[in-house]
Amino acid sequence: MTERITGKTRLTGLLGSPVTHSISPMMHNEAFKELGLDYAYLAFDVGTDKLEAAVEGLKVLNVRGFNVTMPDKNLMCSLCDHLSPAAEIIGAVNTVVNEDGVLTGHTTDGTGYMMSVKDAGYDVIGKKMTIFGAGGAGTSILVQAALDGVAEITVFNRRTPFFERAERIIGRLKEQTGCRIRLYDYDDESILRREIGESALLTNATSLGMAPNVETCILKDASMLHPGVVVSDMIYNPKETRLLRMAREAGCRTFNGMYMLLYQGAEAFRIWTGQQMPVEHIKEKYFR
Repeated sequence: MTERITGKTRLTGLLGSPVTHSISPMMHNEAFKELGLDYAYLAFDVGTDKLEAAVEGLKVLNVRGFNVTMPDKNLMCSLCDHLSPAAEIIGAVNTVVNEDGVLTGHTTDGTGYMMSVKDAGYDVIGKKMTIFGAGGAGTSILVQAALDGVAEITVFNRRTPFFERAERIIGRLKEQTGCRIRLYDYDDESILRREIGESALLTNATSLGMAPNVETCILKDASMLHPGVVVSDMIYNPKETRLLRMAREAGCRTFNGMYMLLYQGAEAFRIWTGQQMPVEHIKEKYFR
């Protein structure tokens, strides 16, 4: 990497805590190298207590942009000068671009998910989908799916503070899109069965099934699934969760969250550089 650092190299990076596990530095630096772009990407362990100071420092250094991960996504909204429509609705930012000291915040998680749906060979635009979970990942998917033109979305979540947050977000989405959106608790099994039965796509945006708790599952059994519904899981460790295994055995087509991770990064790459990330090359090197 030192062989290609110059006096004109533009810095990009990741802010959050912890960040040492992140694949983003490898992914972005490999993409810069592949395209011959004079950029570098580094990870910085920065919590919310030092986020404002870090952002001011990055502005002084005239960095091109940076990603933001937990626990900084919400606070970053207040530190941006402008927000994309999706970031404004969600109230969270995971990608920032710097234009001469003016920071614009984006959320690319939902975009990454919608691109991963397309990559898997499915088209949900104009159709109905069901989402399990209204946390950060779930609301990002909800917002982008509605903005992209999914006709109808049903969201299931426990009655936690996330439920009330989802109600507010859904209210704003209904004002801005033509998407029909409903929010339910998991308690009513008949509603759960009906909504899955009418859906073209079912997405788990909860952490149930993630390693090390690989035997947990958002559904008790496969009786609610039908071969016509595509089942996706935002989890990529393990590659096949219990939900995906259950769905595959029920005759459903499935895919996991690995390519959402890839494509949310690809969208950030495009925002910073104006060029498309060489995703096939990155897939071969890090995702297969």
